Amino acid sequence: MIAVFLTYCMLQAPSTVLIRPHPAVWRLVHGMAVVYLVALTFLLFQTRDDARQFMKFLHPDLGVELPERSYGADCRIYIPENPSSRFKNVYETLFDEFVLAHILGWWGKAILIRNQPLLWVLSTGFEFMELTFRHMLPNFNECWWDSIILDIFTCNWFGIWAGMHTVRYFDGRTYEWVGISRQPNIIGKVKRTLGQFTPAQWDKDEWHPLLGPWRFIQVLSLCIVFLTVELNTFFLKFCLWIPPRNPVIVYRLILWWLIAIPTIREYNLYLQDRKPVKKVGAFCWLSLAICIIELLLCIKFGHGLYPKPMPRWLVVFWLSMGSTLVLFLMIWSWKLQRSYRKKRR
Repeated sequence: MIAVFLTYCMLQAPSTVLIRPHPAVWRLVHGMAVVYLVALTFLLFQTRDDARQFMKFLHPDLGVELPERSYGADCRIYIPENPSSRFKNVYETLFDEFVLAHILGWWGKAILIRNQPLLWVLSTGFEFMELTFRHMLPNFNECWWDSIILDIFTCNWFGIWAGMHTVRYFDGRTYEWVGISRQPNIIGKVKRTLGQFTPAQWDKDEWHPLLGPWRFIQVLSLCIVFLTVELNTFFLKFCLWIPPRNPVIVYRLILWWLIAIPTIREYNLYLQDRKPVKKVGAFCWLSLAICIIELLLCIKFGHGLYPKPMPRWLVVFWLSMGSTLVLFLMIWSWKLQRSYRKKRR
Protein backbone atom coordinates (compact mmCIF):
# COMPACT_ATOMS: atom_id res chain seq x y z
CA MET A 1 0.00 0.00 0.00
CA ILE A 2 2.78 2.43 0.92
CA ALA A 3 4.66 1.53 -2.28
CA VAL A 4 1.56 2.29 -4.36
CA PHE A 5 1.12 5.64 -2.62
CA LEU A 6 4.79 6.56 -3.10
CA THR A 7 4.55 5.63 -6.78
CA TYR A 8 1.52 7.88 -7.12
CA CYS A 9 3.35 10.72 -5.37
CA MET A 10 6.37 10.29 -7.61
CA LEU A 11 4.11 10.76 -10.63
CA GLN A 12 1.45 13.20 -9.45
CA ALA A 13 2.55 14.98 -6.26
CA PRO A 14 3.20 18.73 -6.51
CA SER A 15 6.65 19.60 -7.80
CA THR A 16 8.98 21.77 -5.79
CA VAL A 17 11.48 24.39 -6.95
CA LEU A 18 14.24 21.76 -7.21
CA ILE A 19 14.78 19.95 -10.51
CA ARG A 20 17.91 17.88 -9.83
CA PRO A 21 18.47 14.99 -10.08
CA HIS A 22 14.85 14.90 -11.29
CA PRO A 23 11.60 16.50 -10.06
CA ALA A 24 10.21 13.00 -9.52
CA VAL A 25 12.81 12.43 -6.79
CA TRP A 26 11.49 15.36 -4.78
CA ARG A 27 7.92 14.29 -5.40
CA LEU A 28 8.93 10.93 -3.94
CA VAL A 29 10.44 12.70 -0.92
CA HIS A 30 7.15 14.56 -0.55
CA GLY A 31 5.33 11.23 -0.45
CA MET A 32 7.77 9.82 2.11
CA ALA A 33 7.20 12.89 4.28
CA VAL A 34 3.44 12.37 4.10
CA VAL A 35 3.84 8.70 5.09
CA TYR A 36 6.04 9.73 8.01
CA LEU A 37 3.49 12.33 9.10
CA VAL A 38 0.69 9.76 9.01
CA ALA A 39 2.79 7.28 10.99
CA LEU A 40 3.52 9.93 13.63
CA THR A 41 -0.17 10.79 13.84
CA PHE A 42 -0.96 7.11 14.37
CA LEU A 43 1.59 6.94 17.20
CA LEU A 44 0.11 10.06 18.75
CA PHE A 45 -3.13 8.18 19.46
CA GLN A 46 -1.35 5.26 21.16
CA THR A 47 -0.29 4.89 24.74
CA ARG A 48 3.37 5.16 25.58
CA ASP A 49 3.75 1.43 26.22
CA ASP A 50 1.92 0.51 23.02
CA ALA A 51 4.07 2.93 21.04
CA ARG A 52 7.22 1.39 22.47
CA GLN A 53 6.07 -2.09 21.54
CA PHE A 54 5.00 -0.89 18.11
CA MET A 55 8.59 0.16 17.46
CA LYS A 56 9.49 -3.55 17.36
CA PHE A 57 7.80 -3.72 13.96
CA LEU A 58 10.41 -1.26 12.71
CA HIS A 59 13.38 -3.03 14.30
CA PRO A 60 13.48 -6.18 16.47
CA ASP A 61 15.92 -4.66 18.96
CA LEU A 62 13.52 -1.90 19.97
CA GLY A 63 10.95 -1.95 22.76
CA VAL A 64 13.55 -2.58 25.47
CA GLU A 65 14.37 -0.03 28.17
CA LEU A 66 17.76 1.57 27.70
CA PRO A 67 20.24 3.00 30.17
CA GLU A 68 20.89 6.65 29.41
CA ARG A 69 24.52 7.70 29.45
CA SER A 70 25.49 10.85 31.30
CA TYR A 71 28.50 12.70 29.95
CA GLY A 72 28.87 14.94 33.00
CA ALA A 73 29.34 12.40 35.77
CA ASP A 74 33.08 13.09 35.98
CA CYS A 75 34.31 16.27 34.30
CA ARG A 76 37.96 15.91 35.18
CA ILE A 77 40.28 16.10 32.20
CA TYR A 78 43.18 14.49 34.03
CA ILE A 79 42.57 11.46 36.30
CA PRO A 80 45.76 10.72 38.28
CA GLU A 81 44.36 7.65 40.07
CA ASN A 82 43.73 5.86 36.77
CA PRO A 83 47.13 4.50 35.66
CA SER A 84 45.82 2.80 32.52
CA SER A 85 44.46 6.02 31.00
CA ARG A 86 44.76 9.30 32.88
CA PHE A 87 42.78 11.06 30.12
CA LYS A 88 40.03 8.46 30.07
CA ASN A 89 37.17 10.97 30.09
CA VAL A 90 38.59 12.84 27.11
CA TYR A 91 39.24 9.66 25.14
CA GLU A 92 35.76 8.28 25.76
CA THR A 93 34.18 11.54 24.65
CA LEU A 94 36.38 11.91 21.57
CA PHE A 95 35.61 8.41 20.34
CA ASP A 96 31.88 8.63 21.01
CA GLU A 97 29.57 8.03 18.04
CA PHE A 98 28.10 11.51 18.43
CA VAL A 99 31.39 13.16 17.40
CA LEU A 100 31.08 12.02 13.79
CA ALA A 101 27.35 12.73 13.90
CA HIS A 102 28.08 16.31 14.98
CA ILE A 103 30.51 16.89 12.11
CA LEU A 104 28.32 15.35 9.41
CA GLY A 105 25.24 17.04 10.80
CA TRP A 106 26.73 20.52 10.71
CA TRP A 107 28.20 19.89 7.28
CA GLY A 108 24.70 19.11 6.05
CA LYS A 109 23.21 22.12 7.84
CA ALA A 110 25.81 24.41 6.30
CA ILE A 111 24.81 23.22 2.83
CA LEU A 112 21.17 23.87 3.70
CA ILE A 113 21.49 27.27 5.40
CA ARG A 114 24.53 28.66 3.50
CA ASN A 115 24.95 31.49 5.99
CA GLN A 116 27.78 31.30 8.50
CA PRO A 117 26.45 33.73 11.16
CA LEU A 118 23.10 31.96 11.17
CA LEU A 119 24.85 28.61 11.51
CA TRP A 120 26.76 29.83 14.54
CA VAL A 121 23.51 31.06 16.07
CA LEU A 122 22.07 27.57 15.63
CA SER A 123 25.22 25.93 16.97
CA THR A 124 25.28 28.07 20.10
CA GLY A 125 21.52 27.83 20.44
CA PHE A 126 21.58 24.05 20.61
CA GLU A 127 24.15 24.16 23.40
CA PHE A 128 21.74 26.43 25.28
CA MET A 129 19.02 23.85 24.64
CA GLU A 130 21.21 21.14 26.12
CA LEU A 131 21.82 23.33 29.15
CA THR A 132 18.10 24.01 29.46
CA PHE A 133 16.93 20.41 29.28
CA ARG A 134 19.79 18.57 30.96
CA HIS A 135 17.64 18.08 34.07
CA MET A 136 15.30 16.03 31.86
CA LEU A 137 17.72 14.09 29.67
CA PRO A 138 20.89 12.61 31.19
CA ASN A 139 22.35 12.64 27.68
CA PHE A 140 22.45 16.45 27.82
CA ASN A 141 24.42 16.52 31.06
CA GLU A 142 27.80 17.35 29.54
CA CYS A 143 31.03 18.74 30.93
CA TRP A 144 31.94 22.33 30.16
CA TRP A 145 34.91 21.32 28.00
CA ASP A 146 32.74 18.83 26.10
CA SER A 147 30.06 21.41 25.37
CA ILE A 148 32.26 24.40 24.57
CA ILE A 149 35.56 23.05 23.27
CA LEU A 150 34.62 19.73 21.70
CA ASP A 151 31.11 20.52 20.46
CA ILE A 152 31.11 24.20 19.48
CA PHE A 153 34.74 24.93 18.63
CA THR A 154 35.76 21.53 17.27
CA CYS A 155 32.99 19.36 15.81
CA ASN A 156 30.51 22.09 14.94
CA TRP A 157 33.23 24.41 13.65
CA PHE A 158 34.74 21.73 11.42
CA GLY A 159 31.34 20.74 10.07
CA ILE A 160 30.42 24.37 9.35
CA TRP A 161 33.83 25.03 7.81
CA ALA A 162 33.59 21.99 5.52
CA GLY A 163 30.00 22.80 4.61
CA MET A 164 30.74 26.42 3.74
CA HIS A 165 33.70 25.32 1.61
CA THR A 166 31.34 22.99 -0.23
CA VAL A 167 28.95 25.91 -0.73
CA ARG A 168 31.74 28.14 -2.08
CA TYR A 169 32.87 25.38 -4.43
CA PHE A 170 29.46 25.07 -6.05
CA ASP A 171 28.94 28.84 -5.92
CA GLY A 172 32.09 29.45 -7.97
CA ARG A 173 31.32 26.92 -10.67
CA THR A 174 30.08 27.76 -14.16
CA TYR A 175 27.05 25.67 -15.06
CA GLU A 176 26.74 24.86 -18.74
CA TRP A 177 24.52 21.85 -19.23
CA VAL A 178 24.52 19.85 -22.46
CA GLY A 179 22.40 16.76 -23.00
CA ILE A 180 23.92 13.31 -22.46
CA SER A 181 23.32 12.30 -26.08
CA ARG A 182 25.34 15.30 -27.29
CA GLN A 183 28.46 14.38 -25.34
CA PRO A 184 31.34 13.49 -27.69
CA ASN A 185 32.69 10.41 -25.85
CA ILE A 186 32.00 7.88 -23.11
CA ILE A 187 33.87 9.85 -20.44
CA GLY A 188 31.81 12.91 -21.25
CA LYS A 189 28.59 10.93 -21.00
CA VAL A 190 29.63 9.50 -17.62
CA LYS A 191 30.53 12.96 -16.29
CA ARG A 192 27.25 14.37 -17.55
CA THR A 193 25.33 11.51 -15.92
CA LEU A 194 27.04 12.11 -12.58
CA GLY A 195 26.51 15.83 -13.02
CA GLN A 196 22.78 15.19 -13.03
CA PHE A 197 23.07 14.68 -9.27
CA THR A 198 24.60 18.14 -8.77
CA PRO A 199 22.62 21.40 -8.74
CA ALA A 200 21.43 22.84 -12.04
CA GLN A 201 22.43 26.21 -10.63
CA TRP A 202 23.61 27.42 -7.24
CA ASP A 203 21.60 30.23 -5.73
CA LYS A 204 22.77 32.14 -2.71
CA ASP A 205 20.35 32.06 0.19
CA GLU A 206 20.16 35.61 1.52
CA TRP A 207 18.44 35.71 4.90
CA HIS A 208 19.07 39.32 6.06
CA PRO A 209 17.66 38.92 9.59
CA LEU A 210 18.35 42.60 10.36
CA LEU A 211 16.33 43.87 7.41
CA GLY A 212 13.44 44.65 9.73
CA PRO A 213 11.50 43.35 12.74
CA TRP A 214 9.27 41.11 10.65
CA ARG A 215 12.22 39.58 8.78
CA PHE A 216 13.95 39.06 12.14
CA ILE A 217 10.90 37.14 13.40
CA GLN A 218 10.77 35.07 10.22
CA VAL A 219 14.43 34.03 10.48
CA LEU A 220 14.05 33.46 14.23
CA SER A 221 11.10 31.16 13.51
CA LEU A 222 13.32 29.13 11.19
CA CYS A 223 15.90 28.78 13.96
CA ILE A 224 13.25 27.72 16.47
CA VAL A 225 11.90 25.03 14.14
CA PHE A 226 15.43 23.84 13.41
CA LEU A 227 16.28 23.52 17.09
CA THR A 228 12.94 21.86 17.84
CA VAL A 229 13.58 19.18 15.22
CA GLU A 230 16.99 18.51 16.76
CA LEU A 231 15.57 18.31 20.27
CA ASN A 232 12.82 15.98 19.09
CA THR A 233 15.51 13.48 18.10
CA PHE A 234 16.75 13.12 21.66
CA PHE A 235 13.37 13.23 23.36
CA LEU A 236 11.84 10.66 21.00
CA LYS A 237 14.86 8.45 21.52
CA PHE A 238 14.42 8.73 25.27
CA CYS A 239 10.65 8.23 25.33
CA LEU A 240 10.48 5.37 22.81
CA TRP A 241 13.62 3.54 23.98
CA ILE A 242 15.61 3.89 20.75
CA PRO A 243 19.38 3.41 21.16
CA PRO A 244 21.65 5.96 19.43
CA ARG A 245 23.16 3.40 17.06
CA ASN A 246 19.84 1.98 15.94
CA PRO A 247 19.23 2.47 12.19
CA VAL A 248 15.80 3.97 12.90
CA ILE A 249 17.56 7.09 14.19
CA VAL A 250 19.70 7.26 11.06
CA TYR A 251 16.71 6.76 8.76
CA ARG A 252 14.83 9.58 10.46
CA LEU A 253 17.78 11.95 10.17
CA ILE A 254 18.27 11.12 6.49
CA LEU A 255 14.57 11.64 5.82
CA TRP A 256 14.61 14.96 7.65
CA TRP A 257 17.65 16.07 5.66
CA LEU A 258 15.91 15.20 2.39
CA ILE A 259 12.80 17.07 3.52
CA ALA A 260 14.84 20.06 4.67
CA ILE A 261 16.54 20.56 1.29
CA PRO A 262 13.40 21.75 -0.57
CA THR A 263 11.94 23.24 2.62
CA ILE A 264 14.81 25.66 3.18
CA ARG A 265 14.87 26.55 -0.50
CA GLU A 266 11.13 27.25 -0.58
CA TYR A 267 11.26 29.29 2.61
CA ASN A 268 14.19 31.38 1.41
CA LEU A 269 12.46 32.06 -1.90
CA TYR A 270 9.39 33.08 0.07
CA LEU A 271 11.43 35.58 2.09
CA GLN A 272 13.15 37.00 -0.99
CA ASP A 273 9.96 37.27 -3.03
CA ARG A 274 8.85 40.91 -3.31
CA LYS A 275 5.35 40.17 -4.58
CA PRO A 276 2.53 41.62 -2.47
CA VAL A 277 0.70 38.27 -2.51
CA LYS A 278 2.80 35.17 -2.00
CA LYS A 279 2.54 31.80 -0.31
CA VAL A 280 4.83 29.33 1.41
CA GLY A 281 5.66 26.13 -0.45
CA ALA A 282 4.08 22.76 0.32
CA PHE A 283 7.27 21.35 1.85
CA CYS A 284 7.36 24.18 4.40
CA TRP A 285 3.88 23.36 5.69
CA LEU A 286 4.63 19.65 5.65
CA SER A 287 7.86 20.12 7.62
CA LEU A 288 6.10 22.31 10.17
CA ALA A 289 3.35 19.71 10.60
CA ILE A 290 5.88 16.91 11.15
CA CYS A 291 7.80 19.03 13.65
CA ILE A 292 4.62 19.80 15.61
CA ILE A 293 3.46 16.17 15.69
CA GLU A 294 6.91 15.05 16.86
CA LEU A 295 6.79 17.68 19.58
CA LEU A 296 3.33 16.52 20.67
CA LEU A 297 4.65 12.95 20.84
CA CYS A 298 7.51 14.09 23.07
CA ILE A 299 5.09 15.93 25.35
CA LYS A 300 2.57 13.10 25.56
CA PHE A 301 5.00 10.21 25.97
CA GLY A 302 7.27 12.20 28.25
CA HIS A 303 4.55 12.77 30.83
CA GLY A 304 5.81 11.47 34.17
CA LEU A 305 9.31 10.63 32.91
CA TYR A 306 10.97 13.82 34.15
CA PRO A 307 10.65 14.08 37.94
CA LYS A 308 13.16 16.91 38.29
CA PRO A 309 11.72 20.41 37.81
CA MET A 310 13.47 23.03 35.74
CA PRO A 311 15.90 25.04 37.91
CA ARG A 312 14.59 28.43 38.95
CA TRP A 313 17.52 30.28 37.43
CA LEU A 314 16.73 28.78 34.03
CA VAL A 315 13.12 29.91 34.27
CA VAL A 316 14.25 33.42 35.19
CA PHE A 317 16.85 33.40 32.41
CA TRP A 318 14.42 32.45 29.63
CA LEU A 319 11.71 34.79 30.91
CA SER A 320 14.27 37.59 30.87
CA MET A 321 15.41 36.65 27.37
CA GLY A 322 11.83 36.55 26.10
CA SER A 323 10.97 39.89 27.68
CA THR A 324 14.14 41.46 26.29
CA LEU A 325 13.37 40.14 22.82
CA VAL A 326 9.82 41.48 22.87
CA LEU A 327 11.02 44.86 24.14
CA PHE A 328 13.75 44.96 21.49
CA LEU A 329 11.28 44.24 18.69
CA MET A 330 8.84 46.85 20.00
CA ILE A 331 11.51 49.56 20.16
CA TRP A 332 12.82 48.58 16.74
CA SER A 333 9.33 48.72 15.21
CA TRP A 334 8.61 52.05 16.90
CA LYS A 335 11.82 53.60 15.55
CA LEU A 336 11.13 52.37 12.03
CA GLN A 337 7.58 53.68 12.18
CA ARG A 338 8.83 57.01 13.47
CA SER A 339 11.42 57.38 10.70
CA TYR A 340 8.81 56.39 8.12
CA ARG A 341 6.46 59.13 9.32
CA LYS A 342 9.25 61.71 9.17
CA LYS A 343 10.00 60.78 5.57
CA ARG A 344 6.35 61.17 4.60
CA ARG A 345 6.34 64.69 5.99
